[in-house]
Amino acid sequence: MTIGKIIDGKAFAATLRDKVADGVGAFVEATGRKPGLAVVLVGEDPASSVYVRSKGKMTVAAGMESFEFKRPDSIGEEDLLDLIEELNQDDRVDGILVQLPLPKHINEAAVIGAIDPAKDVDGFHVVNSGLLATGQEALVPCTPLGCIMLLKDELGDLSGLEAVVVGRSNIVGKPMAQLLLAESATVTIAHSRTRDLASVVHRADIVVAAVGRAEMVKGEWIKPGATVIDVGINRIADTEDGKSRIVGDVATAEALAHVRAITPVPGGVGPMTIAVLLRNTLVAAHARAGLTKPAGL
Repeated sequence: MTIGKIIDGKAFAATLRDKVADGVGAFVEATGRKPGLAVVLVGEDPASSVYVRSKGKMTVAAGMESFEFKRPDSIGEEDLLDLIEELNQDDRVDGILVQLPLPKHINEAAVIGAIDPAKDVDGFHVVNSGLLATGQEALVPCTPLGCIMLLKDELGDLSGLEAVVVGRSNIVGKPMAQLLLAESATVTIAHSRTRDLASVVHRADIVVAAVGRAEMVKGEWIKPGATVIDVGINRIADTEDGKSRIVGDVATAEALAHVRAITPVPGGVGPMTIAVLLRNTLVAAHARAGLTKPAGL
């Protein structure tokens, strides 16, 4: 039995971070300042706090300025919007990221919409979504952009390949489909309510699973030789020792007998997300300074 390749997202992300660091050095020489990333964390969610700390460390490691703004989950929406406006006006800040989810009393759409699109390094603003959908230059959500980088590194030209994206979120599914279309792939967006989902997935040369259901995509669904990008991060109980473990949206052990290549969970798409965030911040800094973005990014 042939076993598919495991795509090393950690190694690719490390290479991308090195490219960003080189670009930061050139930016500092050209402008006399470092690119700046501001991260806003509301509340004390442990997972979000760990993620924000990791972002801060990697931002500094890449040679950028890191600005962190922690606010209690009792903060009012107007106060949060005032903070975002201050960051919009701050010339030291090239990228603004508001860590999601936000407390229920705050309108996430209003907060995302308040970010200057030129500083929207998460790529969630409707202006950037619209630019992406119409094939124009945009700041693109980090996770799907990381996925397309991994696919192009693995497969080269994606033109003419049939791709199925399982999941229709604004954060991953929809922008992922737009990025694949831009590479001239033939794209289907499927989801949990798609009729005969197994057959839809089975015809794909590329499968991107981003539906948020543990091991929903079974190995037998995968077309032999397909490349699979597993975006899912799901914590499940391990029946053997009672502890929990992280799995993706694809039943990886089953899929390995069918795929050409697949991203693992963890260690696949996850490391790419922060690396692409740094890339987006550098690209935003160049655009704000009237400079051409570095080649290869």
